[in-house]
Amino acid sequence: MEYDQERFVLRNARHLAADYMMRSIREGDAVIDATMGNGKDTLFLCGLVGKNGHVYAFDVQAEAVERTRERVREAGYAERTTLLLAGHETMGDHVRGPVQAVMFNLGWLPGAEHAVTTKTDTTLKAVDAALELIAPGGIVTVCVYPGHEEGMRELEALRTYVSELSVRTFNVLYHSFVNASLQTPRLFLIQRNK
Repeated sequence: MEYDQERFVLRNARHLAADYMMRSIREGDAVIDATMGNGKDTLFLCGLVGKNGHVYAFDVQAEAVERTRERVREAGYAERTTLLLAGHETMGDHVRGPVQAVMFNLGWLPGAEHAVTTKTDTTLKAVDAALELIAPGGIVTVCVYPGHEEGMRELEALRTYVSELSVRTFNVLYHSFVNASLQTPRLFLIQRNK
């Protein structure tokens, strides 16, 4: 097994998710950004899939889609993206699997009103849809932000949901920084075995 020669730095849940994505995605893969936000994750994924790959990105806010569209256009990645003004729970209606990876970064659109957040019921449906689309060996990362009421609900619901997944079909890892505040983001990593 080969490893990148760069030294590992343990920073936060988002960086861990990115590290897992870099280790899992190859040129030509199809992947999903389930929560496009400002487009940073979409842009990151575009770089990983290369010119022959494709990134499907979802958000319910038109502002997020426009910010992301501008970002990928400026980077020259527009042709390798499909940006959807739709809830992530509908990904199964818009994407034909299998995909290699699905990335969730829950919460709200950075720089926008915090009144609009991801919701527990649609998040659970979206993770379920992601697990239906993921290829064997593929991964789903879910960054959860328990620093607000809905984020705490999402965390508890996701913890229950993933603990009930079949170990024959999925491996699940939960990252929690034990010496940080209870509001620190957490990461779920799910990989399909078969």
